[in-house]
Amino acid sequence: MRTSSRLRRALTTTAAGFAVAALAACGTAAVPDESRTEEEGAKDLPIAIRPAASGLRSVMWVGNNWEGTASIVDAHSLKVLKRGVNLIPDKAEETQRILKSPVATVFYLAINAGPGQGHDQYVDDMFTTMDGKYLAVSRPSFADVVWIDIAKATAGRTDSIVREQQMDGYRTDHMQVSNDGSRLLVSDSTARQVIEYSMVDQTLPDGTRIKVGDRLRTFVSGETPHESNYTEDGSKILHASIGRVYTPLDDLDPADGNLLGLPLGGLGALLGLDKLLAALPWSALDGAVKADRWLQYVDAKTFEILDRWDMGKELAEAGYPGMSSAVRPVAVHPGGRLLYLQVSFLHGYVVFDTEAADLDGRSGYTLGGESEPAKGAVVDVVQLENRVPTMAREAYVNDSAHHGIAISADGRTLCVAGTMDDYAALVDATTGKATYFDARSTGHGYGKPYWSTEGLDETCWVSLSDDDAVAVLSTRTGKELAYLPVGNHPQRVRHGYVPEPVVAGW
Repeated sequence: MRTSSRLRRALTTTAAGFAVAALAACGTAAVPDESRTEEEGAKDLPIAIRPAASGLRSVMWVGNNWEGTASIVDAHSLKVLKRGVNLIPDKAEETQRILKSPVATVFYLAINAGPGQGHDQYVDDMFTTMDGKYLAVSRPSFADVVWIDIAKATAGRTDSIVREQQMDGYRTDHMQVSNDGSRLLVSDSTARQVIEYSMVDQTLPDGTRIKVGDRLRTFVSGETPHESNYTEDGSKILHASIGRVYTPLDDLDPADGNLLGLPLGGLGALLGLDKLLAALPWSALDGAVKADRWLQYVDAKTFEILDRWDMGKELAEAGYPGMSSAVRPVAVHPGGRLLYLQVSFLHGYVVFDTEAADLDGRSGYTLGGESEPAKGAVVDVVQLENRVPTMAREAYVNDSAHHGIAISADGRTLCVAGTMDDYAALVDATTGKATYFDARSTGHGYGKPYWSTEGLDETCWVSLSDDDAVAVLSTRTGKELAYLPVGNHPQRVRHGYVPEPVVAGW
């Protein structure tokens, strides 16, 4: 097994730390201790690429959203170990609970008609506990997060749910687990907040005893909280809210020369209202329709908001007017400074430097009481192939031209899910040169890729929601390694663990 770039860096950093400690203690030069094992070094890695500890199997969990099941794939051999693991054994009970509340019923039906594209959303995101005993699952249509006993669920038992927590609002969405695996963040979609839960049984410094599934804290978000990511050192949380992506009227800012999908000049000339149309407060209307779309850094210890940006305004400052403020999935460079952002309707990604000085040198806007940061600037917008140039914006799934971006451990290769374009792409992060994977180049379907994530052994995993499959790409060789049938509408894919004795029973 190849040692990942980040694991090599973790081992090197720790060895250097030993050297400094020895130098301070002895007053003499020290030779770095390179005897630290790979398993010890792996403890410093984010769970997404942290190999399993002894007695556990590294697996990739694939959530089949419309089916309410999970598929389990060996993260090294790429063999599908288990399909059809039931993550909604309480479906009848949950449905009855919802139908007893008129408000909950309205949201339930709206989720089906909107984000669900005519389907209930049963599985959005999943993370295992570090011991591989439980799987936390966010279930949008049920507006909850549950912790499922993996041994029971994979054995087909219906008593697998050990904890359930309802949202304050009416839909759950993305989740994220802290680098040490002890905390879980869940986006409470309709309540403008992110909720933190415990993923461990633990006694806090003040003596408080908490258990797996306990609710701990919240931090504020904008409209429709979406993705969260911990920084590599675990000190901050990068979080984005995407606004009302389910609403129509998706081109209300004429700054790019288009309005409601039509060239502004042509529309204005036709009506004889060029100057009047340009002068109307379209951007304010766009903000009212789509609501607050924020990208923010949150202090992971205190939950204080550290920085908050409006990406549409940052793009305009950089010379790209009329683009959406809604930041979709994000890939964070291993160095932590650069962000590779997908935004609504963009067939490509934005490169954002979080440490660069603000381009116009002034605080030009305020978001929820937070002034525009003095740092942070768009340094590039990379356009990838747009294979649906005549498609109306209202036909984009939840405003997503592309929804899914990951980065290799060495920071050299991006892995992009080209959702509306029916392709995945491996992109050189420096040059923007892309290699495309689609039906023509691979011989099998790449319909609506809806997520990409890094895996072990320098891999990228892409869910192909329209083809009920997952593709595994190598960021080292640039080749497709596997094409795996899973369940109905695979969406999120996450690395996690299962105890070896459980796997042996399959």
